[in-house]
Amino acid sequence: MGPVRRFICRSPDRSTLVQTMTTVTVSSKFQVVIPEDVRSRLKLQPGQKVVVIEKDGVVHMIPLRPVKETRGIARSITAQNVREEHDRF
Repeated sequence: MGPVRRFICRSPDRSTLVQTMTTVTVSSKFQVVIPEDVRSRLKLQPGQKVVVIEKDGVVHMIPLRPVKETRGIARSITAQNVREEHDRF
């Protein structure tokens, strides 16, 4: 693995976030090793699927999560201010 670089970026609310940037190498089989600190923060497991998206020359890897992990994410949503059915299309 390449050198680890730390940099600071600011979120819109001006709180400070410390990010880590590590250089990795693409193998002859086009494989890359995800750095251990990233694997642990994202709680990646061996054999877990990730979605690979290329956009504007940047590769994004997004972990697939089981549907059960999404349980309860809409708990606080109410029907208030929902558009009428005839307004939806």
